[in-house]
Amino acid sequence: MSMEWYDMIALRNGGYRARAQYIWEGKSAEEMFEERLIQLLPAYTSVLDAGCGHGDFTLRMAAHTAHITGFDNSEEMIKIAQKGLESSTIQNVDFICATTKEEPPFQDKQFGLIYNRRGPTSIIEYGRILLQGGLLFGIHTDVTKVRERLERNRYEQIEIEEYHEALMVFPDENEFALFLADVPGNPDYTLPEYGEQLKAKLKEHTVDGKIAVREHKYIWKAVKG
Repeated sequence: MSMEWYDMIALRNGGYRARAQYIWEGKSAEEMFEERLIQLLPAYTSVLDAGCGHGDFTLRMAAHTAHITGFDNSEEMIKIAQKGLESSTIQNVDFICATTKEEPPFQDKQFGLIYNRRGPTSIIEYGRILLQGGLLFGIHTDVTKVRERLERNRYEQIEIEEYHEALMVFPDENEFALFLADVPGNPDYTLPEYGEQLKAKLKEHTVDGKIAVREHKYIWKAVKG
């Protein structure tokens, strides 16, 4: 999606966060990714959060490592992240507005770990900023480009795991409509003119009498050779 879309989401939602209310049934891939990242972080002194959004996750992870740099291409997201940092007592994080469409403003071999929580997979192309033997660790809904870029850039020890067991369960169709409206590329399903399309979506996403969406994500990692 365009930078303008992410700026709009930042202004409307107060960050890259969902408006809809839901509960998880089963352990989500997002939860597993966070648990594994927390285990990895203490081994690294310089970490990059690629596509940090509004920075809440970055600030939470800062407790587990020496220093994290978060970057995002949305100025509005970075503004929110910076405000969150300034209102905290955290001193081992900095935020930068940058894009992988241009050469990122980082030094060669600056980071030992780059994590990518649904951020730009194009960060893989900039292996120069990762230490030899450094780790890329990510989670995405589609890994086609991830796999292609890792192989083309000759990363080693590539591992990709698929998860599709957990369910996002919504209390009612209004919350489900909010969720759909926040998916990039979707129309605003909360508006009356999309009522028929919403009904069709509800039929597609009814599981055991509940309104639910099955999570389908991939956790992946690779080593800089």
